[in-house]
Amino acid sequence: MTEQDNTIRLAKRLADMIPCSRREAELYIEGAFVRVDGELVEEAGARVAPHQTVELAKDAAPLEIEPATILFNKPAGISAGIDKDGQPVFGCLSEASRSESARGERFLKRHLANLSLETPLDTMASGLVVLTQDFRVTRKLQEGLEQEIIVEVEGSIADNGLKLLNHGLPFNGKPLPPIKVSWQNEKRLRFAVKSPKPGQIEHMCRMVGLKVVAMKRIRVGRIAMSSLPVGEWRYLQAHERF
Repeated sequence: MTEQDNTIRLAKRLADMIPCSRREAELYIEGAFVRVDGELVEEAGARVAPHQTVELAKDAAPLEIEPATILFNKPAGISAGIDKDGQPVFGCLSEASRSESARGERFLKRHLANLSLETPLDTMASGLVVLTQDFRVTRKLQEGLEQEIIVEVEGSIADNGLKLLNHGLPFNGKPLPPIKVSWQNEKRLRFAVKSPKPGQIEHMCRMVGLKVVAMKRIRVGRIAMSSLPVGEWRYLQAHERF
C-alpha cells in the first residue's frame, strides 16, 4: 500500500470528526478555519494521513463564501489585459500585497481564484484595476462606466486643442463622442471618459500636438483609488457601489 492509498480527503476526515455534513466540512476548510499539523489548509480536496492532527478553529462557521471584488493599484509595467508585455496583473495579488490599511476582512485563497479583469489598462499606464468573481459587478462594469484618468504630457498644445479633446477628434476612422477633458496643471490633463479604447488617449493627445509621458487611472464609476498604495490591493466593501 502506498502512502497515497492510506490517506483520505480532508473534508471527509473533518465531517467524521465533528460530525457534520461533507458540504459543511468543505465550507469550514475553504473559510480558512482548519489546520493540519498546525498549518492552515484551505483546499477541501487536500488529503490527510491517519497520524496527522486536524483542528477546527473555535470561531469556525460553515458559511457560503461570497464572491470577492478586488481593487488593485497597478504599477506601470504590469500587464492588465491589453497587451502581453510585463508580468500579468494576476501574479501581483497575494496576501502579502494586500494593503495594510484595509485588512478588516478575512483573506481567503479562494478570493484569488477565477477572477475576471473587466477594466483593462495599458501596460505602461498605472492606476486602478478592478478584478471580480461577482457577475453583478461584471455586468455593471460592462455598462461602460466613466473613468477618470490623469495624463502627463509634454509639448505645446495646438490652438483650440483643448476644445478638440473635448469633442471633435476621430479615432479609428470614427468620430469620438463628447469627452470631459481639462487641465490639472500645465503638464497634466484630466480625462473623464467612458470605456476608452486601447491607444485612444495617446492618439487624441497626438492629434493636438501633445505626447503622453504617463497615465494614471484614479476612478472607475463611483469607486476612486484614493490612498491605495502602488502595487497593493484591497477588497471592495459591501457598501461600495460602482
